[in-house]
Amino acid sequence: MNLKLKVWRQKNASTPGALADIEARNIPEDASFLEMLDIVNDDLSSKGQEPIAFDHDCREGICGSCSLSINGVPHGPSETTTCQLYMRKFADGATIYVEPFRAQSFPIIRDLVVDRSAFDRIQQAGGFITARNGSAPDGNCLPIGKVDADIAMEAAACIGCGACVAACPNASAMLFVGAKVSHLALLPQGQPERTSRALKMVQTMDEAGFGNCSNYLECEAVCPANIPASVIARLNREFTTASLKNTVS
Repeated sequence: MNLKLKVWRQKNASTPGALADIEARNIPEDASFLEMLDIVNDDLSSKGQEPIAFDHDCREGICGSCSLSINGVPHGPSETTTCQLYMRKFADGATIYVEPFRAQSFPIIRDLVVDRSAFDRIQQAGGFITARNGSAPDGNCLPIGKVDADIAMEAAACIGCGACVAACPNASAMLFVGAKVSHLALLPQGQPERTSRALKMVQTMDEAGFGNCSNYLECEAVCPANIPASVIARLNREFTTASLKNTVS
């Protein structure tokens, strides 16, 4: 396959960026999108040009590092992460736009690399539980209903890639925060910090500059982990309840 890429190139956060025309030649259709970028970078390096900077790690659709917008869609035209998107999804000779995730709270570091540490700060604010030290407790000592267990594990599937933020017109992080809050709110282990967790995580989300949910549900549409938008409703309930309890206390 031979493709025409329009790739966002930006030297650093303080310099302006622009789309650059780059040829991608002799790309196997079974190559992943990141493998295609590897081939392009090898070609650029052989010509003495600066390779394209992009994030990646596991390349197995698990870590959420591969944060790219492809033809305007976070992670591209598939229900997977970028690393699990294969070039057979594109036609030979196609023009492909490759850009970083666009959100004020995800500032560009270089080229396609953005700073998503705001997600880390949100998780650090409340994504923990109180547990005793020592041996692991018996797995059956805390009974959990199957419905709650299934919903909690569904929320826990969030990999924190940030596609929800990049897709939302308001750059909202409520799908991400809703998943993290829902996961622990539904389990017995998460009850001691349930109130403070919702308050702290929402406060940190607001301080990071993320917008509110706009109900477009673009977040749900692009989520590679298929996190349902119902976690946003649960986040709103958890936050409202926590706010009332905090006021009364």
